Amino acid sequence: MTSVDTVVRSAPGATCAPDLADGPWTFDLAPASYGPGASMADPIPAEAPRQGVLPAAYTQMSADELDSRIRAAKDTLGDRLVILGHFYQRDEVVKHADFIGDSFQLANAALTRPDAEAIVFCGVHFMAETADILSGPQQAVILPNLAAGCSMADMADIDSVEQAWAELEELYGTAPDADGKVPLIPVTYMNSSAALKGFCGDHGGIVCTSSNAETVLRWAFERAHRVLFFPDQHLGRNTAKAMGVSLDAMPMWNPRKPLGGNDEQSLVDAKVLLWHGFCSVHKRFTVAQIEKARAEHPDVRVIVHPECPMPVVDAADEAGSTDYIRKAVEAAPAGTTFAIGTEINLVQRLAAEHPEHTIFCLDPVVCPCSTMYRIHPGYLAWVLEGLVDGRVENRIEVDAQVAGGARVALERMLAARPPETR
Repeated sequence: MTSVDTVVRSAPGATCAPDLADGPWTFDLAPASYGPGASMADPIPAEAPRQGVLPAAYTQMSADELDSRIRAAKDTLGDRLVILGHFYQRDEVVKHADFIGDSFQLANAALTRPDAEAIVFCGVHFMAETADILSGPQQAVILPNLAAGCSMADMADIDSVEQAWAELEELYGTAPDADGKVPLIPVTYMNSSAALKGFCGDHGGIVCTSSNAETVLRWAFERAHRVLFFPDQHLGRNTAKAMGVSLDAMPMWNPRKPLGGNDEQSLVDAKVLLWHGFCSVHKRFTVAQIEKARAEHPDVRVIVHPECPMPVVDAADEAGSTDYIRKAVEAAPAGTTFAIGTEINLVQRLAAEHPEHTIFCLDPVVCPCSTMYRIHPGYLAWVLEGLVDGRVENRIEVDAQVAGGARVALERMLAARPPETR
C-alpha cells in the first residue's frame, strides 16, 4: 500500500504541511511544538515533554535497514517485549505491533501480557501513562518519542479542572439527594493526563473512550444529576445528544472565564457541562466535504468519528469509534463506497486492506495527527535496541499517588463495556 509517510515525501503539495516530509527528529531540539500536521497551530504548554537527541545513526538508516533491525530486536527480546500500536500510527510502525487498536482496546491489551518486561507503546503520552497505571510494577512502559503528546489532552490541565470543580461545588453543594445522587460527577475522556484520570477516581468519577462513552454517561447519570465532561466537547455533546439530552442542557465551560462563561441558572439547569477542548484532526472535517462526497458518489456511506463537530456528525450516516469504523468496513457487502472522517493513516490502511470497497478520506488533504506522526521507525529501533543492550529509554512512570486514583477511574472504565462487547 502507499503509506502516508510515502505520500508526504513524494507529493508534498497534497499535504497540510511541507515539514511532514522531514524526519520527526528535526523538531526534537526546535522550540516546543506539536510538530507538523493537524495540531501544528495548537499552543503547547511550556511543561510539555520534550524528546532528546535521537542518535544520528537512526536518523540516517534506510527504511529497509530500520525495518530489519526492529525485527531482529523483537526476535531477540521475544516474550520479554510487547508492542502496542494505535490505529493512527504510520504503517511503517504499526506493522511491528503485537496488538493494534484504539485506546480502549490497547488499555485492555496491556493487561494480557503481565509477564512482559517491557511494554513499548506506539501511540501518544496519555496512552503510555494509562499502560503504566494498569501494568505491573516490574514492567517498564516505553514511549518511543517523548514529544508524542496530544493537544486535546493538554486543553484540560489539573489546575484548571480543580478550579472549575471548586466553583461548581460552591454553586451546587456536595450533598447527595434522597436517592443518593450527588450534584455533579466528573468524566474524563481517555485523551487526558494521568492527573485528570486521578482526579476522576478521587471524586467518584470515571474515564471513557469513544467506544464506551454512552455506557459511561449512563453510569454517571445513575449516580449524579450532572456531568462535568472533559477535555473533548464534541464527543461529550454528540454522545449526550444521541441519548436525548437537549443542547440547552449542555453549556460550554471555558476555563478562562468565571463560571466557565455561564450564568448560574444555566449551570443549575445543566445535565452535561462540556469543557472547551477539541481534537484538531477531527475538527478538519466539514459538512461541505460530506456534501461533495454525496454529489460525487450518490451511494456513499459516510462514517465519521464522534470527536467531529456536531453538524458533521449530524450530516453523516453514522458516527463511531475507530474500532466501529473498522468493523463497519469489514462487515459491508463488497462494492460499498465509504467516505470516512477520521485520521488519514487508518483510512488509507482500511482502503488497502479492503480493495473490494471504494474507501476515501473526507478531507482531501493528507494531514495526519501531529503527535502520532512523531513516532517513527527510527525511534522504535532505538528503544528496542536499547532494551537488547540492557537500557530502558523513555520510560513513562506515573506518580504513585496519582496512579492510585487514576487506576480506580480506569477500572471503572474497563468494567463499563458497551452492550455489544459484553
